[in-house]
Amino acid sequence: MGHAQSSSPQVMETSPTIGFNVGTLNLDKKTSLTVWDVGGQKSMRDNWRHYLDDCQALVFVVDSSDPARLPEAQKVLKKVLSEKKLEGVPLMVLANKNDLPNAMTIQQVSTQLLLPSMRTCVGRSRPAVV
Repeated sequence: MGHAQSSSPQVMETSPTIGFNVGTLNLDKKTSLTVWDVGGQKSMRDNWRHYLDDCQALVFVVDSSDPARLPEAQKVLKKVLSEKKLEGVPLMVLANKNDLPNAMTIQQVSTQLLLPSMRTCVGRSRPAVV
């Protein structure tokens, strides 16, 4: 089990998502975000397409400290982005665990995922990596 730190000094325990989690963030009186955290295990991937209806943004999380898993992540990302329901949906790749000493840079993650070639995808803005 890892930990995450928010802007406050409180440390939160984290663990990989098994199945899915859903939550709503109320940003103001008129704006809210419903966020689906869908597990990335191979057994869950076939179910991802069921969560894409009305998707308005996609955040794809990768472990930036594990370069051996990036080729698989690239294939999975390419497959999910081929879904018709995601046409025109903005993509953000979150390079997780970038605080670890062996973590890849944002540029390395971007290159490994072949994100520069996605600029020409029809109906998609340039992917962002954070």
